[in-house]
Amino acid sequence: MQDEQAAWREQQRHAVAVRAAALEADRAAETRRAEALLDDFVHRAGELGLRPHVLSARSLDGRSTYKTHVRGWYLKSDRSVAVGEDGGYYVLTVTPSLRARFAGADLSPSAARLIVGAGGGDGDPIPLATLLERRLTAGDRWP
Repeated sequence: MQDEQAAWREQQRHAVAVRAAALEADRAAETRRAEALLDDFVHRAGELGLRPHVLSARSLDGRSTYKTHVRGWYLKSDRSVAVGEDGGYYVLTVTPSLRARFAGADLSPSAARLIVGAGGGDGDPIPLATLLERRLTAGDRWP
């Protein structure tokens, strides 16, 4: 009986590991497709003469805004996500910091998803391709 339970537990562990590996492979493939869209956006923005701006980030509590060291284009009118000149995808929220108030906030690119806002509670999910196309179409008249 104990051998059967041990075998069953091992089988379950293996099944979970296989599912986790498949999920990770799917996420990596999604990130590669999203990065290709971002690279294309940066190229097209340059061709259209869209000027990048120094990006600002909000604190997690929403009370403060900080300049960053990244230049790029906001994708949403609420300025919560952006594409950097480097093709990186940036979620523009940072931990509140006195140092960042004076020296600027440090940003690191996030793994891009094909659906912006998927799984989150803020706003409606929207395809990344749609956001990028809207931004290109708006030109320099972006909020």
